[in-house]
Amino acid sequence: MKQLLRFTLPVLAISTGVFFSGCAKKESELQAHFQTSKGLIVVKLFADKAPKTVENFVGLATGEKTWKTREGEEKNEPFYDGLIFHRVINDFMIQGGCPEGTGTGGPGYMFEDETYAQGELLTGEIVDEQTASLIFETVMIPALRELQASGGENETLTNLYQEMAQIQSVTPLIGKTVEEIATAAGRVEPIYGRGELIDSVRVGTLCMANSGPNTNGSQFFIVTKAGGAPWLDGKHTVFGEVIEGIEVADAIQEVETGDQDKPVEDVVIESISIKKIGGSWF
Repeated sequence: MKQLLRFTLPVLAISTGVFFSGCAKKESELQAHFQTSKGLIVVKLFADKAPKTVENFVGLATGEKTWKTREGEEKNEPFYDGLIFHRVINDFMIQGGCPEGTGTGGPGYMFEDETYAQGELLTGEIVDEQTASLIFETVMIPALRELQASGGENETLTNLYQEMAQIQSVTPLIGKTVEEIATAAGRVEPIYGRGELIDSVRVGTLCMANSGPNTNGSQFFIVTKAGGAPWLDGKHTVFGEVIEGIEVADAIQEVETGDQDKPVEDVVIESISIKKIGGSWF
Protein backbone atom coordinates (compact mmCIF):
# COMPACT_ATOMS: atom_id res chain seq x y z
CA MET A 1 0.00 0.00 0.00
CA LYS A 2 2.82 2.38 0.88
CA GLN A 3 4.51 1.65 -2.43
CA LEU A 4 1.31 2.37 -4.33
CA LEU A 5 0.96 5.74 -2.64
CA ARG A 6 4.54 6.58 -3.45
CA PHE A 7 3.83 6.23 -7.17
CA THR A 8 0.29 7.66 -7.21
CA LEU A 9 1.00 11.00 -5.51
CA PRO A 10 3.60 12.27 -8.00
CA VAL A 11 1.26 11.40 -10.86
CA LEU A 12 -1.51 13.41 -9.19
CA ALA A 13 0.82 16.37 -8.71
CA ILE A 14 1.90 16.28 -12.34
CA SER A 15 -1.66 16.08 -13.67
CA THR A 16 -2.73 18.96 -11.41
CA GLY A 17 0.17 21.03 -12.71
CA VAL A 18 -0.80 20.30 -16.29
CA PHE A 19 -4.40 21.34 -15.55
CA PHE A 20 -3.49 24.71 -14.05
CA SER A 21 -0.83 25.42 -16.68
CA GLY A 22 -3.62 25.44 -19.25
CA CYS A 23 -5.79 27.81 -17.26
CA ALA A 24 -5.74 31.57 -16.92
CA LYS A 25 -7.28 34.04 -14.54
CA LYS A 26 -10.08 35.88 -16.28
CA GLU A 27 -9.83 39.58 -15.49
CA SER A 28 -12.92 41.23 -14.06
CA GLU A 29 -14.74 43.74 -16.26
CA LEU A 30 -16.30 46.95 -14.99
CA GLN A 31 -19.54 47.88 -16.72
CA ALA A 32 -21.92 50.84 -16.62
CA HIS A 33 -25.55 50.04 -17.35
CA PHE A 34 -27.36 53.12 -18.66
CA GLN A 35 -31.11 52.62 -18.27
CA THR A 36 -32.60 55.29 -20.50
CA SER A 37 -36.15 56.13 -21.51
CA LYS A 38 -35.27 54.62 -24.90
CA GLY A 39 -33.77 51.38 -23.55
CA LEU A 40 -30.61 49.91 -22.03
CA ILE A 41 -27.04 50.76 -23.06
CA VAL A 42 -24.23 48.68 -21.54
CA VAL A 43 -20.73 50.14 -21.56
CA LYS A 44 -17.45 48.45 -20.73
CA LEU A 45 -15.37 50.92 -18.72
CA PHE A 46 -11.63 51.27 -19.45
CA ALA A 47 -10.31 51.39 -15.88
CA ASP A 48 -6.85 50.37 -17.11
CA LYS A 49 -6.58 53.11 -19.75
CA ALA A 50 -8.31 55.97 -17.90
CA PRO A 51 -8.31 55.13 -14.16
CA LYS A 52 -8.99 58.64 -12.84
CA THR A 53 -11.83 59.24 -15.28
CA VAL A 54 -13.46 55.87 -14.57
CA GLU A 55 -13.09 56.39 -10.82
CA ASN A 56 -14.77 59.78 -11.13
CA PHE A 57 -17.61 58.44 -13.29
CA VAL A 58 -18.25 55.45 -11.02
CA GLY A 59 -18.16 57.65 -7.91
CA LEU A 60 -20.70 60.05 -9.38
CA ALA A 61 -22.94 57.25 -10.66
CA THR A 62 -23.02 55.46 -7.30
CA GLY A 63 -23.12 58.58 -5.12
CA GLU A 64 -19.87 57.63 -3.38
CA LYS A 65 -18.12 60.75 -4.69
CA THR A 66 -19.03 64.11 -3.20
CA TRP A 67 -20.26 66.69 -5.69
CA LYS A 68 -21.68 70.20 -5.39
CA THR A 69 -24.80 71.85 -6.71
CA ARG A 70 -24.58 75.20 -8.49
CA GLU A 71 -25.48 76.78 -5.13
CA GLY A 72 -22.52 75.06 -3.45
CA GLU A 73 -24.47 72.42 -1.51
CA GLU A 74 -22.49 69.18 -1.11
CA LYS A 75 -24.20 65.95 -2.13
CA ASN A 76 -23.47 62.24 -1.78
CA GLU A 77 -26.16 60.67 -3.93
CA PRO A 78 -26.28 59.24 -7.46
CA PHE A 79 -25.49 62.15 -9.77
CA TYR A 80 -26.78 60.96 -13.13
CA ASP A 81 -30.17 59.50 -12.23
CA GLY A 82 -32.93 61.56 -13.83
CA LEU A 83 -30.66 63.72 -16.02
CA ILE A 84 -31.29 64.02 -19.75
CA PHE A 85 -29.33 63.75 -22.97
CA HIS A 86 -29.19 67.51 -23.46
CA ARG A 87 -27.33 67.55 -26.79
CA VAL A 88 -27.95 65.12 -29.63
CA ILE A 89 -26.46 65.35 -33.14
CA ASN A 90 -27.43 62.73 -35.69
CA ASP A 91 -24.46 60.87 -37.20
CA PHE A 92 -22.16 62.24 -34.52
CA MET A 93 -22.93 61.73 -30.82
CA ILE A 94 -25.35 61.85 -27.87
CA GLN A 95 -24.29 63.91 -24.84
CA GLY A 96 -25.46 63.89 -21.22
CA GLY A 97 -24.32 64.43 -17.65
CA CYS A 98 -25.32 68.08 -17.14
CA PRO A 99 -27.43 68.69 -14.01
CA GLU A 100 -28.78 71.89 -15.58
CA GLY A 101 -29.83 70.16 -18.79
CA THR A 102 -28.13 72.91 -20.80
CA GLY A 103 -24.52 71.80 -21.12
CA THR A 104 -23.36 74.43 -18.63
CA GLY A 105 -23.40 72.41 -15.42
CA GLY A 106 -21.12 69.98 -13.66
CA PRO A 107 -20.20 68.44 -10.31
CA GLY A 108 -18.50 71.53 -8.89
CA TYR A 109 -14.93 70.59 -9.81
CA MET A 110 -12.70 69.82 -12.80
CA PHE A 111 -9.95 67.29 -13.41
CA GLU A 112 -7.30 66.53 -16.00
CA ASP A 113 -7.49 64.61 -19.28
CA GLU A 114 -6.25 61.05 -19.73
CA THR A 115 -5.60 61.12 -23.45
CA TYR A 116 -1.87 60.47 -23.84
CA ALA A 117 0.55 58.11 -22.15
CA GLN A 118 3.13 59.73 -19.90
CA GLY A 119 6.15 60.96 -21.85
CA GLU A 120 9.56 62.12 -20.71
CA LEU A 121 10.12 64.34 -17.69
CA LEU A 122 10.20 68.00 -18.73
CA THR A 123 12.92 70.20 -17.26
CA GLY A 124 14.96 73.22 -18.24
CA GLU A 125 14.31 75.74 -21.00
CA ILE A 126 11.10 75.67 -23.03
CA VAL A 127 12.37 75.62 -26.62
CA ASP A 128 9.34 74.98 -28.86
CA GLU A 129 5.63 75.76 -29.19
CA GLN A 130 4.57 72.17 -28.58
CA THR A 131 6.18 72.16 -25.14
CA ALA A 132 4.95 75.70 -24.47
CA SER A 133 1.36 74.63 -25.28
CA LEU A 134 1.65 71.65 -22.96
CA ILE A 135 2.94 73.81 -20.10
CA PHE A 136 0.20 76.35 -20.74
CA GLU A 137 -2.56 73.71 -20.70
CA THR A 138 -1.36 71.54 -17.83
CA VAL A 139 0.31 74.06 -15.52
CA MET A 140 -0.85 77.61 -16.17
CA ILE A 141 -4.55 77.07 -16.94
CA PRO A 142 -5.32 74.99 -13.81
CA ALA A 143 -3.51 77.56 -11.64
CA LEU A 144 -5.38 80.47 -13.25
CA ARG A 145 -8.72 78.71 -12.80
CA GLU A 146 -7.96 78.16 -9.14
CA LEU A 147 -7.08 81.81 -8.73
CA GLN A 148 -10.32 82.83 -10.41
CA ALA A 149 -12.36 80.55 -8.15
CA SER A 150 -10.64 81.69 -4.96
CA GLY A 151 -10.37 85.38 -5.85
CA GLY A 152 -6.61 85.24 -5.31
CA GLU A 153 -3.87 87.13 -7.15
CA ASN A 154 -0.70 86.04 -8.94
CA GLU A 155 0.94 88.93 -10.76
CA THR A 156 3.50 86.76 -12.57
CA LEU A 157 0.95 84.36 -14.04
CA THR A 158 -1.61 87.05 -14.79
CA ASN A 159 0.86 89.27 -16.65
CA LEU A 160 2.18 86.32 -18.63
CA TYR A 161 -1.33 85.22 -19.55
CA GLN A 162 -2.29 88.72 -20.68
CA GLU A 163 0.80 88.89 -22.87
CA MET A 164 -0.12 85.57 -24.47
CA ALA A 165 -3.77 86.56 -24.90
CA GLN A 166 -2.80 89.81 -26.61
CA ILE A 167 -0.95 88.00 -29.40
CA GLN A 168 -3.02 84.79 -29.24
CA SER A 169 0.10 82.65 -28.93
CA VAL A 170 2.05 80.61 -26.38
CA THR A 171 5.39 81.93 -27.70
CA PRO A 172 6.01 84.17 -24.63
CA LEU A 173 6.72 80.92 -22.76
CA ILE A 174 9.59 80.03 -25.09
CA GLY A 175 12.91 80.87 -23.45
CA LYS A 176 11.55 80.51 -19.94
CA THR A 177 12.15 77.36 -17.93
CA VAL A 178 9.71 74.66 -16.89
CA GLU A 179 10.79 75.20 -13.29
CA GLU A 180 10.12 78.94 -13.51
CA ILE A 181 6.51 78.45 -14.67
CA ALA A 182 5.91 75.61 -12.23
CA THR A 183 7.11 77.74 -9.31
CA ALA A 184 4.92 80.66 -10.37
CA ALA A 185 1.92 78.30 -10.58
CA GLY A 186 2.65 76.59 -7.28
CA ARG A 187 3.10 73.26 -9.04
CA VAL A 188 5.20 70.80 -7.07
CA GLU A 189 4.47 67.59 -9.00
CA PRO A 190 6.81 66.58 -11.86
CA ILE A 191 5.72 67.66 -15.34
CA TYR A 192 5.84 65.13 -18.15
CA GLY A 193 5.57 65.43 -21.90
CA ARG A 194 3.02 63.58 -24.02
CA GLY A 195 3.59 59.99 -25.02
CA GLU A 196 1.48 57.95 -27.42
CA LEU A 197 -2.26 58.48 -27.82
CA ILE A 198 -4.02 56.14 -25.37
CA ASP A 199 -7.17 55.58 -27.41
CA SER A 200 -9.05 57.06 -30.35
CA VAL A 201 -12.57 58.48 -30.46
CA ARG A 202 -14.23 55.57 -32.25
CA VAL A 203 -17.87 54.72 -32.91
CA GLY A 204 -19.49 53.44 -29.72
CA THR A 205 -16.89 54.94 -27.40
CA LEU A 206 -17.83 56.75 -24.19
CA CYS A 207 -15.84 59.99 -23.91
CA MET A 208 -15.61 62.93 -21.55
CA ALA A 209 -17.10 66.19 -22.81
CA ASN A 210 -15.18 69.34 -21.90
CA SER A 211 -14.76 73.03 -22.55
CA GLY A 212 -11.04 72.76 -23.26
CA PRO A 213 -7.98 70.88 -21.97
CA ASN A 214 -8.27 69.45 -18.44
CA THR A 215 -11.83 70.68 -17.81
CA ASN A 216 -13.49 67.31 -17.19
CA GLY A 217 -16.34 67.06 -14.72
CA SER A 218 -19.49 64.99 -15.24
CA GLN A 219 -20.52 65.47 -18.86
CA PHE A 220 -19.94 62.68 -21.36
CA PHE A 221 -20.86 61.67 -24.88
CA ILE A 222 -21.30 58.41 -26.79
CA VAL A 223 -20.07 58.47 -30.38
CA THR A 224 -22.63 57.32 -32.95
CA LYS A 225 -20.80 58.31 -36.14
CA ALA A 226 -19.94 55.18 -38.12
CA GLY A 227 -16.35 56.25 -38.84
CA GLY A 228 -15.77 57.66 -35.38
CA ALA A 229 -14.51 61.19 -34.77
CA PRO A 230 -10.71 61.13 -35.27
CA TRP A 231 -10.53 64.95 -35.24
CA LEU A 232 -11.29 64.69 -31.51
CA ASP A 233 -8.41 62.29 -30.78
CA GLY A 234 -6.32 63.58 -27.90
CA LYS A 235 -8.90 66.23 -27.02
CA HIS A 236 -11.37 64.03 -25.16
CA THR A 237 -10.67 61.17 -22.75
CA VAL A 238 -11.99 57.84 -24.04
CA PHE A 239 -13.03 55.80 -20.98
CA GLY A 240 -15.44 53.15 -22.22
CA GLU A 241 -17.14 51.46 -25.15
CA VAL A 242 -20.70 50.29 -25.80
CA ILE A 243 -20.90 46.47 -25.78
CA GLU A 244 -24.69 46.17 -25.79
CA GLY A 245 -27.49 48.51 -26.87
CA ILE A 246 -25.75 50.52 -29.59
CA GLU A 247 -29.13 50.45 -31.34
CA VAL A 248 -30.52 52.43 -28.39
CA ALA A 249 -27.84 55.09 -28.84
CA ASP A 250 -28.69 55.15 -32.55
CA ALA A 251 -32.37 55.63 -31.73
CA ILE A 252 -31.53 58.53 -29.42
CA GLN A 253 -29.43 60.27 -32.09
CA GLU A 254 -32.42 60.27 -34.42
CA VAL A 255 -34.89 62.08 -32.13
CA GLU A 256 -36.19 65.49 -33.12
CA THR A 257 -34.09 68.34 -31.76
CA GLY A 258 -34.54 72.08 -31.32
CA ASP A 259 -32.28 74.93 -30.25
CA GLN A 260 -28.70 73.97 -29.34
CA ASP A 261 -29.36 70.38 -30.51
CA LYS A 262 -31.54 69.67 -27.47
CA PRO A 263 -34.20 66.97 -27.97
CA VAL A 264 -37.70 68.40 -28.23
CA GLU A 265 -38.92 65.56 -26.01
CA ASP A 266 -36.64 64.67 -23.09
CA VAL A 267 -34.58 61.49 -23.39
CA VAL A 268 -33.96 60.59 -19.76
CA ILE A 269 -31.10 58.75 -18.08
CA GLU A 270 -33.29 56.93 -15.57
CA SER A 271 -30.32 55.35 -13.80
CA ILE A 272 -26.69 54.30 -14.23
CA SER A 273 -25.72 51.16 -12.32
CA ILE A 274 -22.14 49.91 -12.04
CA LYS A 275 -21.46 46.17 -12.26
CA LYS A 276 -18.28 44.14 -11.88
CA ILE A 277 -18.35 41.11 -14.17
CA GLY A 278 -16.12 38.01 -14.16
CA GLY A 279 -12.83 37.46 -12.37
CA SER A 280 -13.00 33.63 -12.26
CA TRP A 281 -10.65 30.89 -13.51
CA PHE A 282 -11.40 29.35 -16.92
